[in-house]
Amino acid sequence: MLKFPLIRLAAATLLLAGGPVLAKPTDPALATAVGPGYVLPETETWELKGPDGYPYQIFVSKPKEAAPTGGFPVLYVLDGNAMFAGFAETRRILSMEKSDISKSIVVGVGFKTDLPYSERRLYDFTGGPPPAPWNAAFSKIPNGGWNKFLDFLTGQLRAEVNRRYHTNPNRQALFGHSLGGLLAVHTLFTRPAAFHAIIAASPSVFWHNKEMLQEEHDFIARLQAGTISSVPRLMVVCGENEETVLERWDAEALAKRMEALSGYGLRTRSEVYVGEGHITVPSRSVTSSLRFAFSWP
Repeated sequence: MLKFPLIRLAAATLLLAGGPVLAKPTDPALATAVGPGYVLPETETWELKGPDGYPYQIFVSKPKEAAPTGGFPVLYVLDGNAMFAGFAETRRILSMEKSDISKSIVVGVGFKTDLPYSERRLYDFTGGPPPAPWNAAFSKIPNGGWNKFLDFLTGQLRAEVNRRYHTNPNRQALFGHSLGGLLAVHTLFTRPAAFHAIIAASPSVFWHNKEMLQEEHDFIARLQAGTISSVPRLMVVCGENEETVLERWDAEALAKRMEALSGYGLRTRSEVYVGEGHITVPSRSVTSSLRFAFSWP
């Protein structure tokens, strides 16, 4: 049976947030003082409003030491509310093995919410209305803003990151999962020079079947004609037990088609994570994504 992609989880979480409140203990002996929240080391947060005024929450993980020659490489992680912590702490832990991968910056692009996901992702990560049967549930949620979001991501946000930190303009990578993975593939096809590495995890390519096939056809034609100035490397990952099997089929097929373009400069890596489902793929992919994004050349 088909299930809703990750946007469904955001809606479910919103519903749960309005559920019954558990009774507080009446016995003073059972009551405990609430301590301060945990703050991830080597991180900072700030807000940046997009062109339409939306207040994106930006989470940044960076080393304490000075930037390497040429500046810090940067990995932009979509769905920052859900994904940032895993990437940030793994980057920091890798410093214990004196890894160059730890000498990098992770930028989580998040939404104005304390929940893992926001409905705003349906607007930022898609190019139009959802397909059937998802249109019945999501038709009233704004959609179709992926190009405006990419303008923000590669323009206003990147400029602000470069202003605040010493970054390497030639080592910029992108990670997206589910609808974020769909956006990552769209970025590869329409703006291949925007990033030096792109990671698409469980990409929901089926969301825009016809459009994505046309974008792929146009990308391949330009690649074979030699009119693309810079080609990124691509990693496609998915889970053995995806929430909807289409995401596994599409990810595997996409990787195979992209591997055939290696002779034109597109380097592709792919993996199916055994035992993992749609929601657990990002956690499983953190270390391999960091190595893929930050290994040089």
